[in-house]
Amino acid sequence: MSIADNLKNIQSTIIDGVTLVAVSKTKPNEYIQDAYDAGQRIFGENRPQELRDKYDALPKDIEWHFIGHPQSKQVKYFAPFVSLIHGVDSLKLLQVINKEALRNNRIINCLLEFHIAEESSKFGLNLSESKDILNDPEFKLLSNISICGVMGMATYTDDSNQIRREFNSLKLIFDNLKSEFFTNVSDFKEISMGMSSDYQIAIEEGSTMVRIGSSIFGSRL
Repeated sequence: MSIADNLKNIQSTIIDGVTLVAVSKTKPNEYIQDAYDAGQRIFGENRPQELRDKYDALPKDIEWHFIGHPQSKQVKYFAPFVSLIHGVDSLKLLQVINKEALRNNRIINCLLEFHIAEESSKFGLNLSESKDILNDPEFKLLSNISICGVMGMATYTDDSNQIRREFNSLKLIFDNLKSEFFTNVSDFKEISMGMSSDYQIAIEEGSTMVRIGSSIFGSRL
């Protein structure tokens, strides 16, 4: 099946109000162009310099998302154009993003990353840690970032009940933060969860944004 056919099949399973991010990391530009020609406009990358090079080479109305966990020194590569950074889990990183956003005279949208998987993970906040960030006086000085929601990844497992439980925990975190910190903030609306293997469960549990790569482009190169 072609990339266009794969996209059409996936889009037929995604309800209104859920954004599809086509995860194009490691994929060549011609694959992305094929998806673009089929109507896809939002793509996700996790290698900063590769993302910058793809931005330079591909159509300028593409909305680029950084879906990995950026190192502070890497933010400068995509700060001029990135639409959303999915994996932010520290005040220090937010401060770097704010600095680069200010340098580029723009506001950069970010999602707070949470560790919801029962397996070990290097990255991700818990609810208490996120509240510490949002209550920090230093956070309140960051005028060039916008916290637009939350992001998390479920355990890679065949146990659908476990996956559902983990996604539900992220939805509860979103609801908690929305009520306590973002009640009147319309931009705080995204729950980024769900990938090729589990996105349908994620949507059932409240996801507003799914990140799908292999089901569109095939397995990794």
